[in-house]
Amino acid sequence: MFKTKLGSTYPLGNSINAEGVNFAVYAPSASGVTLCLFEGLPAVEVAQIAMNRREGGLWTLHLEGAAEGVLYGYRAHGEYNLGEGVFFNKNKLLLDPYCKDFEGDFTWSERHYCHLPVGEFNANDNAIDMPKSRVFSPKLYRGKRPNTPWQDTFIYECHVKGTTQTLDAADPKKRGKFLGLCEPSFIEHLRQLGVTAVELLPVQAFISEQFLTTKGLQNYWGYNTLSFFVPHKSYCVDGNVAEFQQMVETLHGHNIEVIIDVVYNHTAESGIDGPMLSMRGLHNRGYYRMLQAPESVYINDTGCGNTINIDDPITLRLVIDSLRYWVKYMGVDGFRFDLATILGRSNEGFNGQHAFFQAVAQDPILGQVKLIAEPWDVGPGGYQLGAFPPPWREWNDKYRDVVRRFWRGDAGTLPELAKRIHGSNELFEHNLRGPLNSINFLTSHDGFSLADWVSYEHKHNEANGEGNCDGHSENYSFNCGVEGPSEDPKVTHKRRKLQINALVTLFMSKGVPMICAGTELNHSQGGNNNAYCQDNETSWLDWRNLNTTHDLLAPISALMKIRNQLSAFKHPFFVHADDERFAVLWYNKLGQIMSEMDWHDEANKTLVYLLADHAESSSVLVVLHADVNETEIQLPDPPFSNRWEAVYSSESDFEKGHLPNPFGLTGQSAWILLSQNEETTNGSEKV
Repeated sequence: MFKTKLGSTYPLGNSINAEGVNFAVYAPSASGVTLCLFEGLPAVEVAQIAMNRREGGLWTLHLEGAAEGVLYGYRAHGEYNLGEGVFFNKNKLLLDPYCKDFEGDFTWSERHYCHLPVGEFNANDNAIDMPKSRVFSPKLYRGKRPNTPWQDTFIYECHVKGTTQTLDAADPKKRGKFLGLCEPSFIEHLRQLGVTAVELLPVQAFISEQFLTTKGLQNYWGYNTLSFFVPHKSYCVDGNVAEFQQMVETLHGHNIEVIIDVVYNHTAESGIDGPMLSMRGLHNRGYYRMLQAPESVYINDTGCGNTINIDDPITLRLVIDSLRYWVKYMGVDGFRFDLATILGRSNEGFNGQHAFFQAVAQDPILGQVKLIAEPWDVGPGGYQLGAFPPPWREWNDKYRDVVRRFWRGDAGTLPELAKRIHGSNELFEHNLRGPLNSINFLTSHDGFSLADWVSYEHKHNEANGEGNCDGHSENYSFNCGVEGPSEDPKVTHKRRKLQINALVTLFMSKGVPMICAGTELNHSQGGNNNAYCQDNETSWLDWRNLNTTHDLLAPISALMKIRNQLSAFKHPFFVHADDERFAVLWYNKLGQIMSEMDWHDEANKTLVYLLADHAESSSVLVVLHADVNETEIQLPDPPFSNRWEAVYSSESDFEKGHLPNPFGLTGQSAWILLSQNEETTNGSEKV
């Protein structure tokens, strides 16, 4: 079929050259590796060619005359020892860990398992149920990148399918696809909100777990990776992975960055009872973390059956190569790392100087992109908020929780709320990081939507088929008197007002703001706070809510515009008493600086704080009143003018302009006031 020769050990995966195609794969303990070639659709195996053992556990082969489009897979030969975690099985076709494209669908069957439930060796061939790796030569991304600084970043976390699946203004063929996210109507929507970056839930090829498919459900979120390089094929209109690049380039053309959520903590091969799809069949004990004894037991710090062994140099290389590929070839601007604590954990525990962090920091490509950690997992010492090194940013769940608790009316929340609004200096300043290292959010894909936060006091996850036992039980939520949907205007008014109160807090806090897609549409998941398997109307955004009395597009847009004009939120360092330019002051309801007694008054549910920029002679005063009772407050003297101007409030009858002093607050309300010296504000536009 093809002439063969030794081949090169670099790069791993398939690579096209003038003479043909080179294949290189890592399988150090295998006694042999076979390159299997396929033709047609459905693909039929037409050849098996023995690869050449090379130094360092690599296997290579060069096919002269081969070209892009060749379909292939690997079969690894060697010892099978269930007790020692050695699972070589030549009957399993393996996806190339470095393939950049594949063809065909994955189908669940018992043929994928290297052993049967009783531990018996499984000699059934799984090739018919496996996608086939495809020789593919990607093109470098040449588009111009926005390079938005963190101080100007506003993140919109969204799901590729669910975001545009019901968007009538989008081309029907593109709805729910990568190309749907670059439809003009959706881009205009992002621009109205003021969004500067979309953060996409997993876009690397993934599959659904068998326990879901047997129940007629799907892994909707995508945290079950099959390939670290291939864009998820069902998000492509025509199966062409270049559509991802097209999406990125279009969004970049509108100054919108693309951050992708990546899962390098585990793979779809799951635990000892999981399928053999790729890495398990090549070097099980190198790619995955295992116990010392018994050797066949996977360390499960992810809760998903296996844990990537980032301590292994080849595994580390795989992750770094994948990250660089998504930047160089796919054009992404950054990454949000799922369960990122795992990437810094070795046998001794989490280490902020782990080789992974050092490899990323010294890399000339990765050192220039946005890096966001989900700083927790279920392993030992798994909660590491604030422990990541510069320039990493971190999802701040402490921020989310205290803002929810404050507006729910919980007592004694003021001291922690002030810390979070100030940027969480006790979490980040110790390792020379600033407030912009905190990713502040009220809701994310995981948990209640903002609408459900004020509509449900209990989770309602029955549709997930787990007896409502999945998902968090404490969501710091409240239902405003009615559990679930309500047509009572008093209830709906209160729910909208409370959501706006929380949004005022978000945009008037130091840190990087992030909202979950659908927040602006008053999106409800029916109380499901773990909709990972709901590929249906539960998770898909309902665009019919846009331009109704319930949507929050206008408030979010207005708040982001106010934030963008206030330099205090762009300052990269924490403000303390000795800061020469910026000031942060906290006041009680009498217009006096908060005393120790004020801070520890658990019945106090009103927070007033001032952020001032002396260089620009401008200041903002934010009033957050979570008490259900009306109260009168005395405003502190405005520092740069003779009056405070109200520019935003959650009150529906609010009008911009001068406020009386003192003035009355209705129950559960939020206000933003400005004081500016118009002669010294450097000509900036007045809010």
